Amino acid sequence: MAKGRNNLLGVGGQRKKLSRAEQHGAGQGRAADRKAAADQKQELLKKMRERTQGDES
Repeated sequence: MAKGRNNLLGVGGQRKKLSRAEQHGAGQGRAADRKAAADQKQELLKKMRERTQGDES
């Protein structure tokens, strides 16, 4: 058996580093910004698909 088998340090990925503001609960705006960016991306993709479908027909 290998030594240190019970030492699982680093197994399962890394935790995201939180800023002091996020540690104190100010990280809520960041999630909202990320959702808004994802919504904008979906809208852009939708417009691009509509354009390509219009060009083909």
